[in-house]
Amino acid sequence: MPSETVKSINLQGGSLKRSLGMVTPHTAIVAIVSVAWALFQLALPRLVILDSTTIRAVHLAFAMTLVFLTIPAIRRKDSADACGARIRPSCYILAGVACLCASYFVLDWTGIQMRAANPLPRDIVIGIILIVLLLEASRRAIGPALPIIALIFTLYAFFGSQMPLVIAFRGVSLRRYLSQIALSTEGIFGIPLRVSANTVFLFVLFGSMLEKAGAGRFFNDLALSLLGRFKGGAGKAAVVSSGLTGLVSGSSIANVVTTGTFTIPLMKKVGYPAKTAAAIEVAASTNGQLMPPIMGAAAFIIAEYLGMDYRDVIKAAAIPAFVSYFALFYITHLEASKLGMKALPKCDIPRFLSVLEGGFHYLIPLLVLIYELIVARHSPNLAAFNAIVVLVIVELVRCIVHSVRVACSVRNALFATFGTIGRGLIGGSKNMLSVALATATAGIIVGVVFMGISSMLVDIVAGLSFGSIVPLLLITAVASLILGMGLPTTATYIVMASITVPIIVGISSTSGILIPAIAAHLFCFYFGILADDTPPVGLAAYTAAAIAKSDPIQTGIQGFIYDLRTAVIPFMFIFNAELVLLRIGPDLEFHQINSWPQAILIFAMAVLGAFAFTNAVQGWFLTKNKWYEIPIFLLAALILFYPAIITKTLHLGIHPYYFYLLGLAIYASAYLIQRLRLIDKERL
Repeated sequence: MPSETVKSINLQGGSLKRSLGMVTPHTAIVAIVSVAWALFQLALPRLVILDSTTIRAVHLAFAMTLVFLTIPAIRRKDSADACGARIRPSCYILAGVACLCASYFVLDWTGIQMRAANPLPRDIVIGIILIVLLLEASRRAIGPALPIIALIFTLYAFFGSQMPLVIAFRGVSLRRYLSQIALSTEGIFGIPLRVSANTVFLFVLFGSMLEKAGAGRFFNDLALSLLGRFKGGAGKAAVVSSGLTGLVSGSSIANVVTTGTFTIPLMKKVGYPAKTAAAIEVAASTNGQLMPPIMGAAAFIIAEYLGMDYRDVIKAAAIPAFVSYFALFYITHLEASKLGMKALPKCDIPRFLSVLEGGFHYLIPLLVLIYELIVARHSPNLAAFNAIVVLVIVELVRCIVHSVRVACSVRNALFATFGTIGRGLIGGSKNMLSVALATATAGIIVGVVFMGISSMLVDIVAGLSFGSIVPLLLITAVASLILGMGLPTTATYIVMASITVPIIVGISSTSGILIPAIAAHLFCFYFGILADDTPPVGLAAYTAAAIAKSDPIQTGIQGFIYDLRTAVIPFMFIFNAELVLLRIGPDLEFHQINSWPQAILIFAMAVLGAFAFTNAVQGWFLTKNKWYEIPIFLLAALILFYPAIITKTLHLGIHPYYFYLLGLAIYASAYLIQRLRLIDKERL
C-alpha cells in the first residue's frame, strides 16, 4: 500500500483543520465575501433569474467591497500579505459605503429611470460618492494609471470649453455628467461591466479552480513529457504549457507565475541564459491572452460591441492566436540552435503515460467546456457553469476513489477536496477584482467619450494620420502600447476600441481598403497585450525576471523582440481579412469562410510567413543570416501572409492563392542559400 500517499492525504486534511482553527475574524470575513460572490455568479446561469442591471450592480458591489477589505490604501514593499493587519476599521466603513452606493443603482432603479434628466440631490450625492470610491478601489486594485485617465476625461468633460480651439468641447453640467456616468447603463454600469458580470467571472473562476486543483503542474508536465526530448525542449514545453494555461487563465502575470515557476528553472538548467528563459516565458504567457475562449475577457466584450455571436469572435481570433504560438515555438528552436543546445536529461522528462494517467481528469472539464461552446452551442456563461460543475464532480469522485484505493481516511480526503474547491472560489473572486474594476472604471471613459467627445477625437486622430490608414494604425499601436504600460489589457482594449475602431473602419471605407470591424477590434486588443512586456513597465517581465533572477528591463526588451512576430500579425489581418476567416463577397460585404480546406491553407501559409518573419528578426535560419538574406525572408513573409498584395499592386486577374507558391519558392531559396553555405563551411 502506498503509505506516502495515505500520509499526504491525511496530513492535508489535518493541516486544513488546523488552519481553519487559526483563521482570524478578518480573513473569515474576506473568505465569506469571496465565496458569496462566487456562489452568486454561479447561481445566475441556472438557478437565479435577475435583470441585467441588478447583476451589474451586485457584481460591482462585491468587487468594491472585496477590494477595500483586502487591499490597503498604501502597500509597503516589505509586506508579505495584502490583507493583513494594515486593514484598518476605516476600510470596513469604505467597504460598506461602496456596497450601499453600488446597490443604490438597483434599490431605486425605477425612480432613477423616471428622473433620468433631472436627478434628485440624493442621486447626485450617491453618484459622486460612487465615482470617488470606484476610482480609489481601482487605484488599489490595478494602480493609479486608469483612475488618472478617467479623471482627465472627467475634467475635460467639465472644462473642455476652456481648451484650445482644436480640442475644445462644449462641456457638460454636473447633473448631465452623473446621469450619464453613474445613474445609467451608459457609463460605469455599461457594456464592459455587463460582460464582466455575466460571462467573464465564470471563466476566471473556472481557471482558478483548475489551477488550485493542480492543472497548471499537469499542463507543464504534459508538455515536458512530449517535448523534453527535443532540442530546446524546456523552452518548447514552456510555450505549450503557457498556451494550455492561457485557454482558461486570461492573465499574463498569472500565467507567468503558474507555468514559469517550473519552466524557467528547467530552461536555465539546459543552457538557456536567465534573460532568454524569462523572456520566452513572458512571451508565451503574454500570448496566453490571445488564446480563445477567454482572451483576457476581450472575446466577450468584442461580441457585445459588435452584436456578434461569441463563437464567431473566437473563430476569427483562432488563426492569429495559433500562428503567434507556432512562431514562438519556432523562436525557442532558433534560440536553442544558436546556443548549440541539446535535449533535456532523460531523468528530467516525465513519462507521458504516467503524467496522463495522473492528470487526465483535468482534461474532462476542458473537453466539456469545448463541447458546450462548439457542439451544444450553449451561451458562454452556461458553458462555463456546466464545466465548473463537472470539475467539482470530477474532483469529488477522484477524491473518493483515490482514498478508497489507498485505504486512507475518506473524511480527510473529502475535507481536503472541499478546501481546494473553497480556495478556488476565493481565488476566482480575487482574480476578478482587476477585471471588474477595470471594466467599471473604463466605463467612465467610454461614457465621457459618448457624451459628445467622440466626434472631436475622430477629427483629431484622423488629422494626425492625414486620413491614411497606415499612419492611423501606427498611432493606434503606439497609443495602445503606452496606455497598456499602466492599464490592464481589458481596460486598454476598451479605451482604444471606443476611440480608434470607428476611425479605422471609417477611414477604410473612404480609402478603398475595406477593413472588417472585428479586425479593428482585435488590432487594438493585440497591442494592448504586448504592453505587458514592454519596457520600462512590463509587469509580466518583472514577474518572470524575479523567478529567473535576471534584469527585468533586459528581460522586457528580449521579450518584446520575441513579440515582434505577434506585432506584425495584426497589421496582416487588417489588410488580409482572410486571416480572421472573412472574405469580401461580390456585394462588397464580409462573409465568413466556412471551408475547412481553405482555412487550413490560410493557416499553414500564415505559419510559414510568421516563420520567415521570425528568421529575419532573430537573425538565424540554418545558420546566422547574412545582411542580404533578411529582405528575402521579409518578402517571403509578406507574400505568405498577404498574397493578394501582388494581384492588387500589379492589377492581375490571377487568384491570389497562386502566389503562395511564389512565397514558398522565395522562402525555399533562403534555405538553399544557407544550406550551400553550411556545406562550404564543412568542406573547409
